[in-house]
Amino acid sequence: MSAIQHSVVLVTGANRGIGKTLVEGALQRGARKVYAAVRRPEPARELVEAFGSKVVPLRLDLEVPASIEEAARLAQDVQIVINNAGIAEMGGALEAGAVEQLERQIQVNVSGLIRVAQAFAPVLKVQGGGTLAQLNSVVSVKAFGSAATYSASKAAAYAVTQALREELVAQGTHVGSV
Repeated sequence: MSAIQHSVVLVTGANRGIGKTLVEGALQRGARKVYAAVRRPEPARELVEAFGSKVVPLRLDLEVPASIEEAARLAQDVQIVINNAGIAEMGGALEAGAVEQLERQIQVNVSGLIRVAQAFAPVLKVQGGGTLAQLNSVVSVKAFGSAATYSASKAAAYAVTQALREELVAQGTHVGSV
């Protein structure tokens, strides 16, 4: 039996790319319900058309803390949180605007992760522990000059993920880095 089967899953950044694939994969593996957490719910309608009431669009923007808190309030039955949303701006550390680019990516990729964890850890605890999965990247452990700022934000997110693993073990929450 899959750990996803019969579970309630929340995927951030769910309306395209990896996030959309994660939603589809969770449903194909027997998820009971998937919250498609997106900045704007309209693009998630395609998933609702494909999967019906098993997909619940939910507004969640990593740059808007109140939207994260509201999503956690509405998704009290979630057992698996997959934090996929983020931004990737490529550029080297010596390029003009590198500091501003890094600050934007830290705000979304790191602060957003922390806010998601803060909002959903209590929900997962009530649900028996559950899982918090953070989509990091190979650049979180191997930096490339052309992606210096993105690499730095993902390395920080990887470090936070490792710390969350330690912090949430006591409540029975499994924390994974993808």
